[in-house]
Amino acid sequence: MTNKKNLALPRAVQHIGVTVSDLEAATTFLVEGLGAKIAYDGLSPDDEPRQGPEVERQLGLPQGAAIHRQRFFVIGNGPGLEVFEISGKQREAAGLADFGLNHVSFYCDDINESLERLVAAGGTALSEVHGNSRYEDSEGNGSVYVKAPWGMLIELQTIPEGHYYPSDSEAEVWMPTPRAD
Repeated sequence: MTNKKNLALPRAVQHIGVTVSDLEAATTFLVEGLGAKIAYDGLSPDDEPRQGPEVERQLGLPQGAAIHRQRFFVIGNGPGLEVFEISGKQREAAGLADFGLNHVSFYCDDINESLERLVAAGGTALSEVHGNSRYEDSEGNGSVYVKAPWGMLIELQTIPEGHYYPSDSEAEVWMPTPRAD
């Protein structure tokens, strides 16, 4: 039986939105670098751009901005990635020290191979693979940040032996199931 009180709580992260300057270049990077699959184009080149005062109000866009392209990707079995190509006033991508969303992390079974693939697709590794933080630093762990061609930070991470938890932990961290493809 479903508890009606829990219906107001989110199930999980469903997707993450990203804005890029060139959707086709981003598609190449995501497909070649992360094995992304295209689910659908919510706004194609044949469609009129989404723009105007009502769209600006609904989506928090600056005046004069227009959404020209929108594509939804699936990567492994985690949340989707919704990628927008938008014209108008924009800022540089956020860094780790900036407020708000600052990176997206992808779990990798072979982090070194994943890093090579992402760099070959156009990413820039900020360092070599290094150890994770406490509670993620079990045997065989690793992490590395890569800057995407449009400036967004992507973390590649592996924790093959899983997390460990303090005695007062209230929940376990979600981990993706192994890939089937």
